[in-house]
Amino acid sequence: MTRKKHCPICKRETVHEYRPFCSRRCADRDLGNWAAGAYAIPTNERISDPHDPDD
Repeated sequence: MTRKKHCPICKRETVHEYRPFCSRRCADRDLGNWAAGAYAIPTNERISDPHDPDD
């Protein structure tokens, strides 16, 4: 028995061609989320600047 998988964007059933998504639209939306930094993990670490002599 196989369990049906659901699209992480809209929760509809996935389509093999676009897995793990249900459509090209949801795949593109997810890519846009990645590009916009929506999946970034927040941190308190400071990003070092190679031109900053204090680092």
